[in-house]
Amino acid sequence: MAKIILGIDPGIADTGYGVIKEDGGRLSCLAYGSIKTSAKADLITRLEILHQELDKIIKKYQPQLAAIEQLFFNKNVRTALIVGQARGVILLTLKQNKLPIIDFTPSQVKQGVSAYGQASKMQVQKMVKLTLSLKELPKPDDAADALAVALCALNSRLCLRN
Repeated sequence: MAKIILGIDPGIADTGYGVIKEDGGRLSCLAYGSIKTSAKADLITRLEILHQELDKIIKKYQPQLAAIEQLFFNKNVRTALIVGQARGVILLTLKQNKLPIIDFTPSQVKQGVSAYGQASKMQVQKMVKLTLSLKELPKPDDAADALAVALCALNSRLCLRN
């Protein structure tokens, strides 16, 4: 049976998303991109846009599992708090759509995709491209990170099953 996994790299200006499908050991990328919000909009409007756009993606692709990257502590506390609010909206949207949720630290994602927890962004992007047989490196970076999160979730699920 095919499995569709939604990976998310949370942010307030750009929330990366990636949707992958595993069917009988064959992997494919269904979609990737980022949900953008304007810095000119107030925070509540930006959070509402994030919720609405993520909900559309979930309804369109019908994933069976969602995976989200944990926040990397930012030196700028104000930014970290705002991104934390975005992550909260994302988690609520996933829960409202009755999706099981797994979260990973950035180093777990790197380890899960490239077998090295300190891999560079470029190394992770190249492994995502290779693993999903993409013609080019996924852009923007937030989308590439989200695809890596989805792959990490798939790898984790396969390990748990075996």
